Amino acid sequence: MSTDTQARADGGLQEFTARALARPAAQQAIEFQKRWIGWGDMRRVAERLAALIEASGAAAGAPIAFVPRNRPSAVAALLGLLARGSYLRMIYAFQSPAAIARDIDKLMPSVVVAAAEDFPEEVQAVLRANGIAGIALSEMDAAAVPGLEQSRRKHDDEASGYPRIEILTSGTTGPPKQFTVSYELIAKHHIGEMKDLSQETPALLCFPLGNITGVYSTLPPMVKGQRGILLDRFSVAGWHDYVKRFRPTMTGLPPAGVQMVLDANIPNEDLASIRYMGTGAAPLDPVVHRAFEERYGIPILLSYGATEFGGPVAAMTAELHAEWGQNKFGSVGRAMPGAALRVIDADTGAVLPQNHEGILEAVSPRIGPAWIRTSDIALIDEDGFLFHRGRADGAIMRGGFKLLPETIERALLLHPAVSAAAATGIPDHRLGQVPAVAVQLKPGVDAPGTADLEAHLRDHLPSTHIPVQWRFVETLPRTPSFKVDRPAVKALFAST
Repeated sequence: MSTDTQARADGGLQEFTARALARPAAQQAIEFQKRWIGWGDMRRVAERLAALIEASGAAAGAPIAFVPRNRPSAVAALLGLLARGSYLRMIYAFQSPAAIARDIDKLMPSVVVAAAEDFPEEVQAVLRANGIAGIALSEMDAAAVPGLEQSRRKHDDEASGYPRIEILTSGTTGPPKQFTVSYELIAKHHIGEMKDLSQETPALLCFPLGNITGVYSTLPPMVKGQRGILLDRFSVAGWHDYVKRFRPTMTGLPPAGVQMVLDANIPNEDLASIRYMGTGAAPLDPVVHRAFEERYGIPILLSYGATEFGGPVAAMTAELHAEWGQNKFGSVGRAMPGAALRVIDADTGAVLPQNHEGILEAVSPRIGPAWIRTSDIALIDEDGFLFHRGRADGAIMRGGFKLLPETIERALLLHPAVSAAAATGIPDHRLGQVPAVAVQLKPGVDAPGTADLEAHLRDHLPSTHIPVQWRFVETLPRTPSFKVDRPAVKALFAST
């Protein structure tokens, strides 16, 4: 794509977000903790942030690290950053200070924008050492972190340039990595046709702003004038309150939330307005799926996607469900318009026929014409419906988070007492799976407690990776070729 074409395409999203921030000051934008925030307050945060970035001396096009929490100030900051054409590098907020500091040290932005509580001394030390400016968000304001007002970072052309967002993937196509999402992709494929949604039922905003789902579920309603009900994180109580007050006909839940709603025993009449329920991001246990539909009479529409696809590539739509009903129970639907799906043999790469399980590959119209290989096992039936069977790489599907066992194992090996470790997923009533770890200690060391190992992991990984069960073994079970015997490791936890 030429520079001129890129600029014109990116200008669409900049214009959309700038137009949103220019709405009348008193017009409602977001409700947070039962208090409405108007567009005037949103605009003030965005303008204040833009002025602080300018005053920091950061070069135009230099990367800005954004550590968003689900708060109105972060939504306003996101809109403001996009309106000025920023190059954003997302960092997850649900990490320890040490992990956030390590991400900043790796990404080396010119400026870090985060909530005030995400600038503890550990983070500030990294910023000072590398000449990175810090801007703290509060409700509803932005201010330079004292002593970190100026940016001294210098970036070459490769580290700056055209507006874009880099988001950390969750592992669908391999180990997590930074993935670039262009302004053009968001404007064309997520926002699409501009229309006034100010009179529509408010949208529930509960997905983390730092991941692809948070971006594509938050930006469209905001730029089209639809009011948003913002939760700092998903909770059954918050979701239930939203459904009772606003009576949506279509809404969604994260996969783990389906079981949580059943556990909460929400009365059927409270959900009577809902005609369809959407879910994705992780497999939904068929038993839970069936129990929900039988209890509430609400069809659950599954979808399949990834950050590397720029969003979903397959979905069970209301129209498909109306035609096929229970005949395709458990399917994540057919390929979406412009997308293509196929299943290949893991060893030979040969395309497999219908109704054969193999490794899923996809073409996403948001990304380009190339086939993208995933780590997922899938089957495509004779009618073109996709059935997701799990992860070939043994990923642990904790709610909406994909956790690679190797990520947990590598972090544990950094502990001075750990000789070897093997992580696996074990069933969980609410989340589907949670991590468990078998640990082999070095000879002659003082055995650490699980609390010590947990604290160690929290310094290296997000909290979603912390195991819920531990086993200390003399030696890890291994195959004849001395690889870790994954089934045997899982059997260690079978009794629990």
